[in-house]
Amino acid sequence: MTLAYDERLTSNGMHKRMIQAFMRSARACAGAAGSHPGPLPRAGRRAAQLAMAALLAGCASMAPPHQRPPLPVPDAWGQAAPEEGVAAAAVGWNDYFVDPQLRALIGQALQSNRDLRLAALRIEEARAAYRIQRAGLYPTVGVSADGSRARVPGDLNLSGRTAIASQYQVGLGASAWELDFWGRVASLRDAALETFLASEAAHRAVALGLITQVAQTYLAIRELDERIALAGQTLGSRSESLRIFRRRVEVGATSRLDLIQVEVLWEQARTLVAQLEQERAAQGHALELLLGAQPQLAPAATRPGDTDVLKELSPGLPSDLLENRPDIIAAEHQLKAASANIGAARAAFFPRVALTGALGTASASLGGLFESGSLAWSFAPSLSLPIFDGGARRASLDLAEVRREQSVAQYEKTIQSAFRDVLDALAARRWLAEQVSVLTHMQAAQTERARLAKLRYDNGAAAFLEVLDAQREQLTVEQQLVQARRALLAAGVSLYAALGGGTKAPEGGAPAVSSHP
Repeated sequence: MTLAYDERLTSNGMHKRMIQAFMRSARACAGAAGSHPGPLPRAGRRAAQLAMAALLAGCASMAPPHQRPPLPVPDAWGQAAPEEGVAAAAVGWNDYFVDPQLRALIGQALQSNRDLRLAALRIEEARAAYRIQRAGLYPTVGVSADGSRARVPGDLNLSGRTAIASQYQVGLGASAWELDFWGRVASLRDAALETFLASEAAHRAVALGLITQVAQTYLAIRELDERIALAGQTLGSRSESLRIFRRRVEVGATSRLDLIQVEVLWEQARTLVAQLEQERAAQGHALELLLGAQPQLAPAATRPGDTDVLKELSPGLPSDLLENRPDIIAAEHQLKAASANIGAARAAFFPRVALTGALGTASASLGGLFESGSLAWSFAPSLSLPIFDGGARRASLDLAEVRREQSVAQYEKTIQSAFRDVLDALAARRWLAEQVSVLTHMQAAQTERARLAKLRYDNGAAAFLEVLDAQREQLTVEQQLVQARRALLAAGVSLYAALGGGTKAPEGGAPAVSSHP
């Protein structure tokens, strides 16, 4: 098979480079198809030519080859990364989260959450769009049957006599099937495929975000439950102190100023309980929205401050994020789709070849459709190439190239954001652990201080103001310690999400979504 082109028709350098690239691809395809050892008859040559045209259709691609941009982040996490721990990609969420109640809530959210359902429907939307583009590579074959009967007056007939003519036809036909010599249709198909794969990665990102939100909300609820319990205990003790001081004032054993100070502490405890209850209700409503149903929370079997609620994670290498983090995977697929659109825009500069044909029977009478000699066929190839379009094709190519550059920038930004998320989570886990340790010692010290201040007051060695200050500081430190413990666990959840989560299929999790279009 001989393939050639006239350089006089390709004075534009871009056209020449494109055609040269096509000629190389076409020769490669022709070589892969092999050659017949001997001459073919005329019918065989026609069939071979049509087969070769179909083979070459879509074989050439003008899309730029995909290359990952250089990693715009350092090669290591720094001193914040622990040396030991299981990799996030190796553990599923149902293994990472130890609390059985939390696992049940996550499973329920993966089944009923509306945002996750919308993400799954977007996958089906992208799948259908891909199948539409893929169908363009194949001819559309249909069956048709038509008949006509007409009366022609004598003055319009060469014979001068009135004539009645009939025509009937039945056949199969293909209309305007584009032979994709330049890879335009194939590039559009590839772009749709990458968009589908990006939507699948986006679905996983939504699922991972949902798991993170449920875990964070659950931990916030458990934190508030513990803080409410502590505030309730404080309120109970201050209520008893208020009763005692009222009795002392009645018998003249203490001043009214001390009673007012005790009342202030009691009111502060009541206010704190009301604030915590309001926050607890808001978090419960947030969890209900995430689950898509009313949550059923039993009393926690473990305290949210226990560090064994989550497994220890190792961040691995920054390059691992490229394979594990779903938003990075989605951004890379979008980059590939943008490259494929460049191939389609480049192919628009070349002629578009289409075939239209039909095969069937035709006859002047309905009964003669299936008699011998009634075979009818038509074959109509067409070639079209706009000569002047006001620069629309050039602008389309420029648009595709600019969008690819945007996709590169978005891909790099996504990697940098992911790198920061991991570093923030590692730093939070490191320093929050230090804060928990400090606050634990401070709580013990403040508890002892409050006890000694009360003892000094009872013995007349100190004013009641000293007791008030010690009790206020004790309550504040107790609340801060609970908050720090929850923040430490939240940092572990954030680290799991920042590393891309696990790849294991969850038990009782979201319905599986096929990755095949």
